[in-house]
Amino acid sequence: MDKGLIETYFNFSEIKVDDFVKATKETLYMTFVSTFFVVIIGLIIGLMLYYFGKSNKPVGKTLYGIVSIISNTFRSIPFIILIILLFPITKALIGTMLGPTAALPALIISAAPFYARLVDIAFREVDPGVLEASEAMGATQLQIIFKVLIPESIPALISGITVTTITMIGFTAMAGAIGAGGLGSLAYQGGFMGNKHTIIMVATVLILIIVFILQWLGDLLVKLTDKRS
Repeated sequence: MDKGLIETYFNFSEIKVDDFVKATKETLYMTFVSTFFVVIIGLIIGLMLYYFGKSNKPVGKTLYGIVSIISNTFRSIPFIILIILLFPITKALIGTMLGPTAALPALIISAAPFYARLVDIAFREVDPGVLEASEAMGATQLQIIFKVLIPESIPALISGITVTTITMIGFTAMAGAIGAGGLGSLAYQGGFMGNKHTIIMVATVLILIIVFILQWLGDLLVKLTDKRS
């Protein structure tokens, strides 16, 4: 006899707390470690897109085209395909294709170009008058980047990090289906494969809670750093 709706989704006897604690830690580990590298790499690529995009010289335009094509390529490849494509590289770097650490290369490579585009957009929104005034005062390019461009873009950069991090949580869930661990793995391996829908439901709720907390934190930081508010 088919189980009722309540018995299907609210059979908490299927839940093992230790499994969920371990899976939540793995999801947070994959998300925050990859976010750290995504922010660094994304800022560098975003700066390149911004400066090469402004250049009127043939070299600058050519470099912008190269960086833009590479960036568009990696952010366009579906994550589940990218992680499979990177299996040999992951095996060479990490030594295994399973576990949360093995998911990091694919998470970073897929999310860094996405964040780089958001960085490029954030830099383009900086008031040109402020940049021209800095140049007129004799500021070097490094001073303009670290004392004008990035500080003026902080709210947009934080908003971009928030969007990117939440996107990566979705990626970690997909990576879990092929052995990366985390809540996605628990939902697929323990829930779907074992026909235990309560596990899937609880894993989904935990992912949503993480997303809501990150969105709230991101919105709060944007509000605190936005000079217009």
